[in-house]
Amino acid sequence: MAHADHTRDPCPWVVLNDFGGAFAMGAIGGGIWHGIKGARNSPRGERLVGAVSVIKARAPVTGGNFGVWGGMFSSFDCAVKGYRQKEDAWNAIISGFMTGGCLAMRSGPRAALGSAVACGILLGVFEGVGVLLSRAMSEVNRPVLPPLPEAQPPAVAVSS
Repeated sequence: MAHADHTRDPCPWVVLNDFGGAFAMGAIGGGIWHGIKGARNSPRGERLVGAVSVIKARAPVTGGNFGVWGGMFSSFDCAVKGYRQKEDAWNAIISGFMTGGCLAMRSGPRAALGSAVACGILLGVFEGVGVLLSRAMSEVNRPVLPPLPEAQPPAVAVSS
């Protein structure tokens, strides 16, 4: 995986694209999550109103949190790619480490280090699972049937 992925846009546009995608995932997922939570916590007969009010209040916040994480991760990923001049799994692990540390910076250095290590490990697990799945699904590892012997034409009996 030392080659560049030319199917994606250049780095400044990737950051905006990833930020938008992460915001959309967070807003949709937050809408579902907070809608269910709001309906469960509302009195009977007011569940729909409660769900909608909680969705309007909390789904954009969840989307924003996801967007900040995705945008920051993508920014660090572009910076690490530019610095290392490589594109491999270590870029995502380093970027996850840096993102986790930066997002927890306000809680102090100890919390930032803990969050950085946790995010780095999480991204390492994601990358490892991705590598294992790509190896398992590749064409190289598929079993190949042995070639069938060529069928011989039936012998014709000659009668004299």
